[in-house]
Amino acid sequence: MATRHYLQFRDLSRREYEHVFERTRWIKAQFKAYRPYQPLADRTLAMIFEKQSTRTRLSFEAGMHQLGGVAIYLNTRDTQLGRGEPVEDAAQVISRMVDIVMIRTFEQEILERFAAHSRVPVINGLTNEYHPCQILADIYTFIEQRGPIRGKTVAWIGDSNNVCNTWLQAAEVLDFNLHVSTPPGYEVEPERAGLHGTGHFEQFSDPMRAARGADLVTTDVWTSMGFEAENEERKRNFENWQVDGAMMREAKKKALFMHCLPAHRGEEVAGAVIDGPQSAVWDEAENRLHAQKALLEFLLIGAAKSGPPKRTQTAAGRTRSKSRNPRKRSER
Repeated sequence: MATRHYLQFRDLSRREYEHVFERTRWIKAQFKAYRPYQPLADRTLAMIFEKQSTRTRLSFEAGMHQLGGVAIYLNTRDTQLGRGEPVEDAAQVISRMVDIVMIRTFEQEILERFAAHSRVPVINGLTNEYHPCQILADIYTFIEQRGPIRGKTVAWIGDSNNVCNTWLQAAEVLDFNLHVSTPPGYEVEPERAGLHGTGHFEQFSDPMRAARGADLVTTDVWTSMGFEAENEERKRNFENWQVDGAMMREAKKKALFMHCLPAHRGEEVAGAVIDGPQSAVWDEAENRLHAQKALLEFLLIGAAKSGPPKRTQTAAGRTRSKSRNPRKRSER
């Protein structure tokens, strides 16, 4: 299989996402039932971090271990990259020693330069422009709890940041509608988002209108990493863009709420929403683990070799998966 990178959400097709989501479902089921699944034995993931992380590091490190492989953590300040080694040189060396690389950095251009000189797949763990692994998990969570996302409406409330840019790409690839509401001066920039067209999203000056009739309402912090100097100004500008109970009531009755975390209760989201019955944030966070395992599997061994689990025929003519351990992990 030719080397595939995952640098933006649009790097996979709708059909490939359907495969990855189905694999996520199956891989998660094995994890919950304590059934080992280790297709990546003797494979190594290098994780390169230039930005702080909790969920990205833990989900990739734990996920690679659960798939039978090894994950190596590298912080740029502790490597020659922190002393000015060219990204291109580092890519050529690192990609000769590992099987796949995940990078969490600032500019997308750094990631693209690394990928252009890498012999192995490179995954975007977050850049200033995009956060595809987060939206991969978010959409899987929606599918898991509400069914297909095609034709549905997602409301993005807040800053037009890297997560918003990725939702915009996802709407094009997976054919759903995105309502975006930002304060004046923080509107979507289609070119920065890397859109091919504008037919799948609509901008609203009023966040309540954006949330109206939505199947999913989602947001992020008002101040992303690297914009800390603007924090107080942003608090003033975003004051009316908090997702609260009134806004959720504008959405559909069974609408979900999501947030990529970490969250600031009382700022971008009310505590009653993130901790309420419509919130899917904890499932969303857990699904980073399972969706990224499916992504690692896809990039390293491809769709053809990761076929369906072996099945046995029951007396009733139905099939069931083999299992040597019937215990279940708790649904958290």
